Amino acid sequence: MSVDPCTPVIVGAGQVLRRDAPGGESCEPVALIVEALRRAGEDSATGGRLLRRADSVGCVPVIAWPYTDLAALVAEDLGARPRETVLSSAVGGDGPQLLLNDTCARIAAGQLDVALLGGGEAVASMRGAQVEGRALDWRGQESSVGPTRVVGGDRDPLNAAEAAVALHPPVFMYALLESAVRAVSGADPQTHSERIAGLWSRFSEVAAQNPHAWIQRAYTPAQIATPTPENRLVSTPYTKLLTANMQVNMASGLIVCSAWAAEQAGVPKDRWVFVHAGAQAHEEWHVSERAELAASPAIRSVCAAALRHANVAVDEVAHIDLYSCFPSAVGIAARELGLAIDDPARPLTVTGGLTFAGGPGNNYTGHAIATLVDRLREDDRAYGLATALGWYVTKHAAGVYSARPPHRPFASLDPRLRKPPARRALTDYTGPATIEAYTVTYERDGSAQDAIISALTPDGGRALIRTPEHDLIEAVLSSDPIGWRVNVTGAAGFVI
Repeated sequence: MSVDPCTPVIVGAGQVLRRDAPGGESCEPVALIVEALRRAGEDSATGGRLLRRADSVGCVPVIAWPYTDLAALVAEDLGARPRETVLSSAVGGDGPQLLLNDTCARIAAGQLDVALLGGGEAVASMRGAQVEGRALDWRGQESSVGPTRVVGGDRDPLNAAEAAVALHPPVFMYALLESAVRAVSGADPQTHSERIAGLWSRFSEVAAQNPHAWIQRAYTPAQIATPTPENRLVSTPYTKLLTANMQVNMASGLIVCSAWAAEQAGVPKDRWVFVHAGAQAHEEWHVSERAELAASPAIRSVCAAALRHANVAVDEVAHIDLYSCFPSAVGIAARELGLAIDDPARPLTVTGGLTFAGGPGNNYTGHAIATLVDRLREDDRAYGLATALGWYVTKHAAGVYSARPPHRPFASLDPRLRKPPARRALTDYTGPATIEAYTVTYERDGSAQDAIISALTPDGGRALIRTPEHDLIEAVLSSDPIGWRVNVTGAAGFVI
């Protein structure tokens, strides 16, 4: 195997899942990440040698604890003295892939030889401590401490129209998008619910075989779709088993090297997995200003760019992991990439997804990439594709992987979509409109709380309504309101 010395290659991958010790140092996010990276060191057959000589340490921000330079703490615990510490933006599941794309670009440019990437979360421990009224004695950092660089960016996640109907919880926004995905497919509500329950059942089967999954159990479609006290309705059509599971203690770590550094360190060639290409872009930032709720031009663009650079078609990719916080995220991505969601040969996840494998804050894709590394070592002629997203199908990143050497030098591609908002999001609209999407939110006791409606106005604007009116909720639940022509009376009501 002869490759350019500056070719980026993943040589070590480690994952940690901690169910025991609900609190204390062993479940502190820093400790979990350090353990994952030590496992990556063992996986590379170099032990701690590459860990200690890292030029760069990059981390995905933790939600459960306010570190200001997480990578510096990780480096200190590993005995590394990196030239830089790097953090991805504060919120976003695109972070792991974004960090990897950035790192590989710097290795390809000859600026780095050894980099460590990690992420972890301990929401299970944090919630447990809150319930018990117990303080967590985890490490703190001064507010003046910060990383050398921050990769990626953020804006306010909601505009005024979305905030007015309280769409901040991702489950509400993604459930709203789910009805738009259904409308595009032409399925009725029952058929679509069965379809997404089947998709998630297949994901659970993958998780059942994944030693790093939080829930290692296969569920039938009926078990996923049927509301019970343990599987309550959250926001139609989503039961709890159709939502991301944040209450986990998990971490992942990667060692990424130049081919020269990997060879100098004596990493066996059967440990090498190449990152062929990466790409990143974002949608029109606010959901209600997008042309179509069930579309994602950005994910189509980033995957097309990465696959094109890698000289591989999506149909040639054997191992695919689509970011899977909710079924609508998978449905939208699959539609844009031309992938079937019911192909048993390609279940569109390598981990089991954020419900079953676990949704550790910003770091799910760190686990997906680590799992792809294992898959591609075993299937050394195959390609893998991972997608990552942040906010509400907003920020996207993708990477193409293989144990095969790349056809051309790595590139981190930036096919940004530069265009003004496609629709006006209206905050005070009254008048006629046509319903394009909806969801009904539920209380913990199983009672319906509110109906949330997205409707298009005659001039192409978008109005959002959130109503607690019992009669309107019953009308929405007893039929299929998509396509109804209604009269909007404000952000809190409409007349059929």
